[in-house]
Amino acid sequence: MKKWMAVLLLGATCFSAFAFDAAQVPDIKQTKAALYLDAKEAYALKQKMADKAYFVDVRTRGEISYVGMPTIVDASIPYVEHPDDAPWDDKNGRFKLDVNSDFGPELARRMTAAGLGKNDTVILICRSGDRSSRAANLLTDLGYTKVYTVVDGFEGDLAKTGPQAGRRVVNGWKNAGLPWSYKLDKSKLYFPKY
Repeated sequence: MKKWMAVLLLGATCFSAFAFDAAQVPDIKQTKAALYLDAKEAYALKQKMADKAYFVDVRTRGEISYVGMPTIVDASIPYVEHPDDAPWDDKNGRFKLDVNSDFGPELARRMTAAGLGKNDTVILICRSGDRSSRAANLLTDLGYTKVYTVVDGFEGDLAKTGPQAGRRVVNGWKNAGLPWSYKLDKSKLYFPKY
């Protein structure tokens, strides 16, 4: 019994080293599961857990095509996507995005193929942590129990002041110098089933 308690305590201690302080998470990035990582923590957790954690880039196909993506992600499955005839969204200042109805089923297919299920660790990343938090909530509703969101995302947050105000230079995967590439691995990409 003492041996099991020591193993559990050690595991909890090691795992808690990867927990971003939830008190620092803006409301828009908060999730039902309250499991957060910054980009460096996400990289370290994926490195540590390897195939026991599934890392998903939830940005649109256009974003990853032109901005690149982390090299260690297992898959790119857009949580939202621009429909072919997307109207302009005045409120958000961009073309309208629709939730990808295949997001949950595609993740389930890929995780099953990787020998993983709903009780395994899932790490989600988007541009800045907003969409990944919504995708995490959907997965929690679908019964996933360990869904982490990368709160600073791939590009990071906007600088509020200074000469780079309005640019995504504050934090995030790229700004942390973590491995990423413009060259995409086709096997990791999502192809809609029309």
